[in-house]
Amino acid sequence: MADKRDYYEVLGVSKNATQEEIKKAYRKLAIENHPDRNPGDKAAEERFKEATEAYEVLSDENKRKNYDAYGFASVDGSQGFGGAAYRDFSDLFSGGFGSIFEDLFGFGGGSSRSRAQRNPDVGQSIRVNIEVDLQDIVQDFKKEMTYSHQVACESCHGTGSAKGTASNKTCPTCGGVVQIRQSSGFFSMSRTCPTCGGRGSVISDPCPNCRGTGTVRKSQTLKIKIPAGIESGSDIIIPQMGNAVANCATPGDLYVRVNVRPHRYFVRSGEDLYVQIPISMTQAALGLDIYVKNLQNESIKVSIPAGIQNGKIIRVKGQGLPRYRNADSKGDMYIKVQIDTPKRLGMKARQIMKELSDAMGENENPTPVQFENN
Repeated sequence: MADKRDYYEVLGVSKNATQEEIKKAYRKLAIENHPDRNPGDKAAEERFKEATEAYEVLSDENKRKNYDAYGFASVDGSQGFGGAAYRDFSDLFSGGFGSIFEDLFGFGGGSSRSRAQRNPDVGQSIRVNIEVDLQDIVQDFKKEMTYSHQVACESCHGTGSAKGTASNKTCPTCGGVVQIRQSSGFFSMSRTCPTCGGRGSVISDPCPNCRGTGTVRKSQTLKIKIPAGIESGSDIIIPQMGNAVANCATPGDLYVRVNVRPHRYFVRSGEDLYVQIPISMTQAALGLDIYVKNLQNESIKVSIPAGIQNGKIIRVKGQGLPRYRNADSKGDMYIKVQIDTPKRLGMKARQIMKELSDAMGENENPTPVQFENN
């Protein structure tokens, strides 16, 4: 733990950096140090892993808030090559950061639309986003959502041609070869023909209902089961509820991206929860039992030991979130004690505090102590 570098230092960004600045810094480091670009270079591989670990924490608002508040102690030790990492060097030139090829040629390289064009017999998968609250995922629950997708046109049964016609003709753009070639400077690439979508032919007598596309847009309402303890950014896959394409019997899949909103008081780390609780100076000195609300708003009895210091963390077992895909097991709740020093004292309280100070013989020349990492 002590050998770890601060995540902000690893990426070379300030602690108030925006998500775009964090993303840009990681992309630069990932390109420079990716193992595919530096075969056999162990130092570059370690730099890549270090940058990826930092990015996976700082790019997630919940994890970043957790890290800022509690440091490495509350960061899941499994960080490394998770969902945010570039597993393949080619990923660095596509996906969430935008495609270099898209900048050069004006088309994308990794979308579900491109995959559907490359394989026109497969329906198009789509993704929608939903938001849930942290307290929602203490158990399985259902959430209703409405989205739009393409379904097969009922008039032409998804063929795109007017009823009773077989009106396909060779695509005038690609001449039936399904691809076209584009060049820019030193680069020359083939892409799926945008006119025929990779079929090699176009419809000469299109269906008036769908205008030859074979599909129409439809609004759909579904109730989605959200598993207890789901991680923010996880996808729930619903088969065959994506987009249909012309002449394809099976639609693509629907990917529902679940984003968990940050909680006002609780910070999440995996299945564990962290919360800061203020206590008074006298409570800290004498010790006592307090009652802390958990995420379900239930009162949990917590014993504060006498003489507890500011910033110390108390673990309460089994009061965290259910483990994702293992709801029978729960994480823990960690309470960070914040000793609340009064800003104003009445005459009586001031007198008592003065008497206490005299009785304790407090040191007017304190010796510095070493910083502690939480």
